[in-house]
Amino acid sequence: MTFAEELVARGLAEQTSAPLETILGKPRTAYLGIDPTADSLHVGHLVPILLMKRLGEAGHKLIFLVGGGTGMIGDPREVGERTLLDEKTLAKNAQALKKQLKGILHQTRFTMVDNANWLGKLKLIPFLRDVAKHFSVNDLVKRELIAKRLATPDESISFTEFTYALLQGYDFLMLHAKYGCDLQVGGTDQWTNLLSGVDLIRKKTGAETYALTVPLITDAAGKKFGKSEGNPVWLDPKKTSPFRFYQFWLQLPDAGLERYFMVYTDLPIGEIMALMEKHAADPSAREAQETLARLVTEAVHGPAAAAFAAAATDALFGDTPFTELSRDALAVALAEAPSVTVSRSDLDTGRSLAEVLVEGGVATSKSDARRLIEGKGITLGGMTITDPDQKIYAGDLPGGHALVRKGKRDVLVLKTGR
Repeated sequence: MTFAEELVARGLAEQTSAPLETILGKPRTAYLGIDPTADSLHVGHLVPILLMKRLGEAGHKLIFLVGGGTGMIGDPREVGERTLLDEKTLAKNAQALKKQLKGILHQTRFTMVDNANWLGKLKLIPFLRDVAKHFSVNDLVKRELIAKRLATPDESISFTEFTYALLQGYDFLMLHAKYGCDLQVGGTDQWTNLLSGVDLIRKKTGAETYALTVPLITDAAGKKFGKSEGNPVWLDPKKTSPFRFYQFWLQLPDAGLERYFMVYTDLPIGEIMALMEKHAADPSAREAQETLARLVTEAVHGPAAAAFAAAATDALFGDTPFTELSRDALAVALAEAPSVTVSRSDLDTGRSLAEVLVEGGVATSKSDARRLIEGKGITLGGMTITDPDQKIYAGDLPGGHALVRKGKRDVLVLKTGR
């Protein structure tokens, strides 16, 4: 299939201002705007970024616009205004985002620009005469989000937010003039803003430019991935570690897996369909989730981090003993799991396992801990414990650590202290 046909088959072309074959029928210069309202991207940003990477690999030029100017305004959201950030914070965030983009795009070349370079120099009267006059207030107030805000009691929208669409349209005009940019990519919630730029360029120059949106991806609860929804999974390893990132994909329910594969991975469509058929035959094996977790973690954090996360997962929740882990994978497992440190003196005399379970939050009380042990619900180093008076000694922590597990998902690492 053609590149355009593949994008459609993967569900990556949600809305287009012209037939996709027309848009992608010749080399384009495409841009994606990202407001630096945080110092990290999150998985909600990944879909348009990975689409841009596909465009770059297909021979199109890429521009990433960091909104140092629009970031000081903030695009309208469903409830309330965004917190306005100062220039120093925005500049710091922009540098962090550029570093992340380089890590994801690897050898794919791109240009990065900041719209503060031109928005900060705008004069009000010329902007109103040359740009704002091409926008209809009648059309702006009909836009879904703005209309919803205006119709909500005790809610309003400031003129600052109201002008965001004008500024985004002006960005497209500037990129068209300076770089020959003729395609803007964005999320489907940005559709009307993207069209504002297309219309503005046509009215100002007569040139034909295009808009393409990708779908908004939601979690199991139907909420889109993002900061405003309170469920961000960050791309910055300091905010969401590669292990936690891997766990996010690994714990996804079966519903939606095929769509996630289509938009978040480069796995060929035929292989995706074969994997989904295999998964349907044996969902308990969770091979699809493991494959998805590995591929997306590799794309964001690299193959090594993905391998360590997978190995640590097998040790904490599977059958791989700690002794078989590499040093790096072991370090991940020990760092990510909840732990209790037991002093050497306590290990010499024997520390009550029931007390440790309470201290580590595995049990709510000593009586609860004893009940769990008697019910054969606790393992230590892979061995089921049945004695409620079980004590822990130094020999139970080979290498200075051991894994306690309640069921399949509740784990606790015991570490030897001083």
